[in-house]
Amino acid sequence: MDATIPSNSPLQDQAKRENSPAGLRRPIKGLFYILIVSSLILLVSIIQGPKSVSDGDADDHVLIKLYSSLKAMLPEHLEQRVEDVEVLDEKAKAYPWSNEMLSWQRTSYHFQPQKNWMNDPNGPLFHLGWYHFFYQYGPNSAVWGNITWGHAVSKDLINWFHLPIAMVPDHWFDSEGVWTGSATILPDGQIIMLYTGGAADGAQLQNLAYPLNLSDPLLLEWVKYPGNPVIVPPPGMKDFRDPSTAWLGPDKKWRITIGSLVNNNTGIALVYKTTDFKTFELLDGLLHEIPGTGMWECIDFYPVSLTTKDGLDISAYGPGVKHVLKVSMAVGMEDYYAIGTYDPINDKWTPDDPKADVGIGHRVDDGKFYASKTFYDQKKKRRITWAWIPESDSESSDLLKGWASLQAIPRTVVFDTKTRTNLLQWPVEEVESLRSESYDFGNLKLEPGSVLPLNIGSATQLDIVATFEIDNEALQSTVEASVDYKCSTSGGAGSRGVFGPFGILVLADELFSELTPIYFYISKEPNGNAKTHFCADQSRSSKASDVAKPIYGSDVPVLHDENFLMRILVDHSIVESFAQGGRRVITSRVYPTKAINREAKLFVFNNATGVSVTASVKAWQMSCAEMNPFPPKGNDL
Repeated sequence: MDATIPSNSPLQDQAKRENSPAGLRRPIKGLFYILIVSSLILLVSIIQGPKSVSDGDADDHVLIKLYSSLKAMLPEHLEQRVEDVEVLDEKAKAYPWSNEMLSWQRTSYHFQPQKNWMNDPNGPLFHLGWYHFFYQYGPNSAVWGNITWGHAVSKDLINWFHLPIAMVPDHWFDSEGVWTGSATILPDGQIIMLYTGGAADGAQLQNLAYPLNLSDPLLLEWVKYPGNPVIVPPPGMKDFRDPSTAWLGPDKKWRITIGSLVNNNTGIALVYKTTDFKTFELLDGLLHEIPGTGMWECIDFYPVSLTTKDGLDISAYGPGVKHVLKVSMAVGMEDYYAIGTYDPINDKWTPDDPKADVGIGHRVDDGKFYASKTFYDQKKKRRITWAWIPESDSESSDLLKGWASLQAIPRTVVFDTKTRTNLLQWPVEEVESLRSESYDFGNLKLEPGSVLPLNIGSATQLDIVATFEIDNEALQSTVEASVDYKCSTSGGAGSRGVFGPFGILVLADELFSELTPIYFYISKEPNGNAKTHFCADQSRSSKASDVAKPIYGSDVPVLHDENFLMRILVDHSIVESFAQGGRRVITSRVYPTKAINREAKLFVFNNATGVSVTASVKAWQMSCAEMNPFPPKGNDL
């Protein structure tokens, strides 16, 4: 039965909104932003406005986390990103988390180690029937430090065996950490692993490692090349890290790209050539550069087909192929990509649309998502991306849990042949093997300002597919000039317009004291053109005071013959939301205190003022993935 949203609904009541500021911790790979206290306070006041502060003891912990420089130091096109930067200001005592709340936060089908810290994905590959995944791992604590390479294997990218640590910081060239790197599989099957090592003097050095025994399907033992480092930073360059997967050029030489920073604020992609991965030649030119974007790290460079849904081997180029340049931007901790043309003779990449260049145009994911890395899956001829999903809670809470961070569900990446301007990301098909009990809700009529419960039992592990239709005649005939609409600054799901918001409420309790809306909002420009926005509103996601509650999202192309489509993966404290087949994706970290276990509910809603919505929703309960320790019991392998 439809329930009209009362005037004091959590979706509408702005005055009582608890604007808990956002927060992150960066696994600092040699990069520190040192700002004086007065400047921090000024920046917090600019970004967040006045805050009420609970009274507390003089020794109450005060933690301010920032991931960008002062607004005045940034170019114009990055200023808005500073306004949106997440800040955590804890002046009250930490929220009194119960064991039930904290244990509920651990995911059930996303990859994460058994305990302690995890960040960047490293060197994913497929070898002798197994998918291998390596990752930055802090073996001693839930806080970043002593970074090693964790290692796990899977037959299906969903169920995993945790293997022994692959590499530890035990040489002078990586004594401060075995940092991010990439795998290259040579035509003869040899596996090359290039990674950044942190040296004691602060140098960031590129090193070579390889499996001791290629015939071992588990690749349990790794050897570091005795001649490391194989690449040292160019003179005067400090930030210099994260070698990419290598691709083969027409001259039969391999290339890699490495991210860096010049002139204080220009992000660059250096290119090196090699024939043996032991000696490298730095090319005179750059693959690409953009002034004002800051340090580029975890660069990913790969081809996509313009004609098929198949992935391409890293060395593909020529007619019918475009190249994607993806950069993880240290300022703001955001992943951006652009589609363009690669010149293999001059080793230059040019964006198709300069207005949508790296750092200016497409985010890989509008939410909590960083250091993404793709690999070519030769088994199923697809390109798959991984990404680190940081926490958005306090460090003290992570220490209580004993773990921090996880990985997104692996996603396939293809070129969008309909828009021809962006990529499509979609969860790998194997995740559907976890679907169990299903629920169908068809032809749900949602009048303006209504919400409808979807009775599915506990809603903490779900795969949801929803379709929304609106009256197209009303959309075309009504003029609503709201060109300034932006998910992050326009009031979230409580801000009502003629054509939105409408969508799904996940991780909501029955009384709406906590809820996370995933929704569409349609704005109209003065010329009558409609623009669709896809948003995730965490502002009411938790009663806790020490977690981030941002509102994420951006506009998404919806073509004239398309309905409004979303898919949502809910797995306890992570929500991954995909719009229009993966044209836009938002990953959220959510830490409810009430909407957990059996109290987590699912709703569909329409908070628009001038249009009815028809919704169809299909939801599946998701089983737990297997995350087994090594060595396995019995004949598991």
